[in-house]
Amino acid sequence: MATSEPRRPATIRTVAELAGVSKSLVSLVLRGSPNVSEARREAVQRAIDELGYRPNAIARQLTERRTNMVGVLLSDLRNPWFVDCLDGLVSVLQTNGLRVLLTDVRLDRDSGDALLHGLLEMRVDGLVVMGSIPSSPAILEASRGTPTVVAAGRDIRHPGIDVVVNDDWVGIGLAVDHLTDLGHRRIAHLAGSFAAVADVRRRSYEAAMAAHGLRDEVLIEPSDMTEEGGYRAAVRLLARADRPTAIIAVNDIACIGAMSAAQELGLRVPQDVSLIGYDNSSLAQLRHLWLTSVDGASDEVGRVAAAALLRRIADPGSESSEQLIRPTLRVRNSTGPPPGAISS
Repeated sequence: MATSEPRRPATIRTVAELAGVSKSLVSLVLRGSPNVSEARREAVQRAIDELGYRPNAIARQLTERRTNMVGVLLSDLRNPWFVDCLDGLVSVLQTNGLRVLLTDVRLDRDSGDALLHGLLEMRVDGLVVMGSIPSSPAILEASRGTPTVVAAGRDIRHPGIDVVVNDDWVGIGLAVDHLTDLGHRRIAHLAGSFAAVADVRRRSYEAAMAAHGLRDEVLIEPSDMTEEGGYRAAVRLLARADRPTAIIAVNDIACIGAMSAAQELGLRVPQDVSLIGYDNSSLAQLRHLWLTSVDGASDEVGRVAAAALLRRIADPGSESSEQLIRPTLRVRNSTGPPPGAISS
């Protein structure tokens, strides 16, 4: 008994033939164009239903030279601040019909350029560099052909690349103001390394201390923005004979390391030492930590970065811009008056 051949998938050509119209008119119907009569629209829809036609998204994207995808090059997905920033970014992009392809540079920093090239090979419509990722010839070259925005990073500066970042200078100033209002003078800073963001936070700490007449009290301890790095740096600070009564850490993760160091040394937080983090990440908001932290407006940074990318996709030749998102201070249980202070 003869077997029938498998039915071939319907194409835009077979839809047009069955409906008795041109392929271009079928394309107009598929795109929802208003310039098609109701009778012809119904004829095309009947043919689509009868043939079980499914538009070829890949072919359509190639024709329109759009993939509706945005590549995100992220510095470290382990940091919860970036997860929150990513939430803000994705929510705006998805609302505008764009999907996100994510790569984490931390997994292999030596192959960062290869990860970037992989995104570009997917013909992404735009690129977001999120976090402290060093500038490279590959990123600058990519920005010439692909709309590019930097979110939450200060390491890349180039015409045609928009930057959306937290105002770190203001943020550290808020932390110093809070501690001096409580009566602290010996305020130390757990500084980060290698990243431009960490450098701005360090310089802001120095300026804020000087503004309060505490230039001679400036005490900076190098760290690496990790919990272990924060722990080791805090041990060095708190082992000093003139140990600080308060510490401002470069981020929440390093601050949690400092909290562990204080507890292991038998110091109470905040009675013996006050601690302030930066980012107001989900970690700072855990009830058993309840960490005072500078809120870097992660979700807003992501949303504003997405809006900047949409504008650059629409107008690739526009001048580059830098947008600073103002932070706030979230006061919780890790800060209080210095030891021996008389409470009012």
